[in-house]
Amino acid sequence: MMMQYMKELEQEPFDPTEFVERMAWRTVGATREDDNFDPVLLNETFIQAIKDLQVLQERQRKKCEKLEVICREEEVNHWKEVDRLQDRNKAAYETFQQLDERINGVATKVIHLGDQLESVNTPRSRAVEAHRLMTHFAEFLAPGPLYSDVFTDKSRIDEAADIIQKLHLIAQELPSGKFEVAKKKIASKYDEIERTLLEEYVKAHSNKDRVRMKEIASILSHFKGYSQCIDAFIEQSQMESFHSKDIFLDVIPSCHKNFAIMKEVFTNPDQVMAKYVLNIFHLKLQNYIVTKLTEKTDLESRLKNLYELYSRTIKLSNDLSQFDMGSDKTFLSKLTSNIFQKYLDSYISVEIRSLREKCSSIMQRYYESKNHQKKQIQTGGFQDLRRDLQAVIGTRANINIAQIENYGGETFLSEEVAIALLQESKFAFLRCTLLSRPSELPGNAVQIFDCLLHYLVEEHVDYALELGLQSVPIPETKVVQPQLFFFDVVRQCNAIIHLLERQCMDSVMPLVVSTPKQSDCLFKKKFVLEQIEMKLDTGLDRSINAIIGWVKIYLQSEQKKTDFKPETDLDTLASQACITVVQYVSKMVIRIRDSLDGKNVESLMMELGCRFHRVIYEHLQQFQYNSSGAMCVICDVNEYRKCAKEFQVPLVNTLFDTLHALCNLLLVKPENLKQVCSGDQLAVLDRSILLSFIQLRSDYKTQKIANSLKGLTT
Repeated sequence: MMMQYMKELEQEPFDPTEFVERMAWRTVGATREDDNFDPVLLNETFIQAIKDLQVLQERQRKKCEKLEVICREEEVNHWKEVDRLQDRNKAAYETFQQLDERINGVATKVIHLGDQLESVNTPRSRAVEAHRLMTHFAEFLAPGPLYSDVFTDKSRIDEAADIIQKLHLIAQELPSGKFEVAKKKIASKYDEIERTLLEEYVKAHSNKDRVRMKEIASILSHFKGYSQCIDAFIEQSQMESFHSKDIFLDVIPSCHKNFAIMKEVFTNPDQVMAKYVLNIFHLKLQNYIVTKLTEKTDLESRLKNLYELYSRTIKLSNDLSQFDMGSDKTFLSKLTSNIFQKYLDSYISVEIRSLREKCSSIMQRYYESKNHQKKQIQTGGFQDLRRDLQAVIGTRANINIAQIENYGGETFLSEEVAIALLQESKFAFLRCTLLSRPSELPGNAVQIFDCLLHYLVEEHVDYALELGLQSVPIPETKVVQPQLFFFDVVRQCNAIIHLLERQCMDSVMPLVVSTPKQSDCLFKKKFVLEQIEMKLDTGLDRSINAIIGWVKIYLQSEQKKTDFKPETDLDTLASQACITVVQYVSKMVIRIRDSLDGKNVESLMMELGCRFHRVIYEHLQQFQYNSSGAMCVICDVNEYRKCAKEFQVPLVNTLFDTLHALCNLLLVKPENLKQVCSGDQLAVLDRSILLSFIQLRSDYKTQKIANSLKGLTT
């Protein structure tokens, strides 16, 4: 059991409750099938287990004490070893200090000895070098060809280059006369060796021998023709790098590849890189760009090419800035400016010409598709006066002298045309942002905006509005319902103006914000939109006049006196004239709601509703009503009330509700009139209005109603 206990106690994690439960389970497990529980057996088992655990505890305690003794002994030995190692480290540190002092002493002596040797060797080496140069100079002084192996053996070209470079410097200090021949021979040999080195450099470059390239470049750095060495490197490198038709694709890979070679070969790679890039811009890029921009294409293509090439060159300059090209931070921008200078100077004039041509072409195609020839439209107060006179004369004389052309309902407004014009101007603003100088950007943006306003608003929207104003019919004596297409003009005009407003915020304002041009743009936009709004208001007013005028004329011609004063009792139904008017007005309300939005539709509905009520009110006062006719007019007014609810204007509903209450005065018994007049709806009205309606009763005189209303009239 002791081993069993050990296994259970060493389990992780150990649960004492679970341990007791298992022990109890093992004890009663044999008797649980017989349902015969033996508590004595369980008690004896627990007592024995406690004894066994006590024995096990004692064993473990002795084992722990033994281990603790061993641990303390090992700790003592460990500290002894640590003390020994510390002593050895201390001795080693002292030895190191002694050695360091000796090394410093030896180094001081070596430096002193080196200085002494240098003081002796430098004059000696200079003397040897001077002797060598004097020997070779004597060779140049002697008549005849050079005989030294240094100058005749091509394998010693590096040594010859060092000598001739120094002799060339010396010769420049010598006076003319007796040294003239020697100076010429030295200059000739100098040029010959320089050419030979350049040829070898080109050969080494072709063979990709960078070690030899570095050696020759180092030698030539002391010669006058060092720049030719750099030019040769650039020429050979670019000859191997540029093969694509699109030169922009080759520039960055070429620079990456050759900049690594420059750092390995040249002592001044930043200057070499600057010249390398300068050569790319002046010879490669400039020729490519000029060829593209001088192609015989239309203005739009030229602008697209200019925008694309300039943007790609700017991006290329930004990518090239990763390379070290000296301390001039404006180097790349100057190169770009030199290429595009003349094109940027004339950019805005080309842009405006192109935009005008494109806008004119878009509008011309649109009007041609409509088979319409734009015409000069006379506007102003005289035209309005003429229209009003034609309306008055036509009404009085019962003739139509006004020639109204509605173009078959065509509005001559197109959202597609507006979108096309806005899209062209958007491209223009995009190019303007990139191609304009910062100081000229706001002014250029204003020019583009002016062009957009001219073609979109003045030439397209304003023209369509003028045609729409002229197409609004004048109220005539005819009973034909007027066709009103101006509401379609309003709807399309609103859509186009919304597009213009959005483009103004997205494309124009960012270019002129916080500049004096911002106020100019806002003023111009406000001015043209106010002009448009005035014409829209005029057209809507004329349209309402046409609606109300037709309602008035139609009711005057179609409404019969017998409708409200029949000789016999008739079915109390709305009159046909009323039904026709309500159907027409309801149709116009739907069109107005489709054309306007927001507060505009509310204000127009109120205006139309008030005028409609006035016409009906005045119309009803032209008749006399018996009891049957009163029922008929109430049916008519109920139809008008239903129509008025479509206006969704509380004031209009109130007006027609009051009119309905007034019509009730035509029906009530004479003795009840005073009571009805005191009702909530009629009590607030002027007594003259109530009396005027009561007088329309056919029994007003026969029933002596005036006598019963004496209190009402006072």
